[in-house]
Amino acid sequence: MRKTASWTETARAFLWTMLLFAAGAALAQGFPSKPVRVVVPFPPGGGADTLARIMEPRLAAIWGQAIVVENRPGASGHIGADVVAKSTPDGHTLLMSSTASLTERNVDQFAPVSLVSASAYVVTANPGVAVANIRQLIALAKASRGMLTYGSSGTGAASHLSAELFKAMAGVDLLHVPYKGTGQALTDLLAGHVTLMFAPAQVVMQHVQAGRLKALAVTGSKRSETLPGLPTVAESGLPGYEAVGWFGLLAPAATPKAAVAMMSADVNRVLAEREVREKILSLGSDVSGNTPEEFARFIRADQAKWSNLMKEAGIAVSQ
Repeated sequence: MRKTASWTETARAFLWTMLLFAAGAALAQGFPSKPVRVVVPFPPGGGADTLARIMEPRLAAIWGQAIVVENRPGASGHIGADVVAKSTPDGHTLLMSSTASLTERNVDQFAPVSLVSASAYVVTANPGVAVANIRQLIALAKASRGMLTYGSSGTGAASHLSAELFKAMAGVDLLHVPYKGTGQALTDLLAGHVTLMFAPAQVVMQHVQAGRLKALAVTGSKRSETLPGLPTVAESGLPGYEAVGWFGLLAPAATPKAAVAMMSADVNRVLAEREVREKILSLGSDVSGNTPEEFARFIRADQAKWSNLMKEAGIAVSQ
């Protein structure tokens, strides 16, 4: 009897798995059946918004449906993330996420689709700040005793955590001014209301090139291929420093794997197109693209890196 019961349970589990697979395959074949909404959990003008709008026309052409980029800012990206997590898991609502949108509390509510870009940030200063490099910035920060300010796209964002890592390693005090998104922080940086930003290249480099801002360094472990003239923070005064910001597409956790795999393949196809790559690279950002499994591992490693820093610095992200 035990053997029969065990066999029956195994058979039921197998049949259930096959039904789920068939349902997922059917969904993938029929996707999309209506316009696809890509939620950007930050205001217009930031890194996530810029990348989503670069990809939008090409994905729309492949899927044969309109792509609606919807900005839902607030709570360091968690308002928009929550909208996607609670949406119908059929692939028609996606999240263009970044470091800030995901935490240990909500990461299991999403199915990674593909990493879009993982790039070093640019340490950017208002032209009125009398520094030309990282060594001078550290010296000024130590002399100013907390008077220098930096803007970020929100508490827990890469633009926040990369600056906190800089503070900890350099032994300086910078005043954090959080915004609802990179675009708002950039506006105040241009106006001189904040001193610095650790910002995505695609957001600030056009202003650097126009002379409205100045770039001091990149935050990666090596110089950026798209910005070879900028030194790294590590080589220009703070050895061992490294921070990377990322953006990627995610779906609600219960989205069938077959549908996620199909969307991932299409996103990677778009990222491989020369015109799309050139647009992203021209903004100073690197182009990524990977499988859902690779993106999931990337997210876990990224969260592990920042969790200790947040605990040590007493950084709490409200959700």
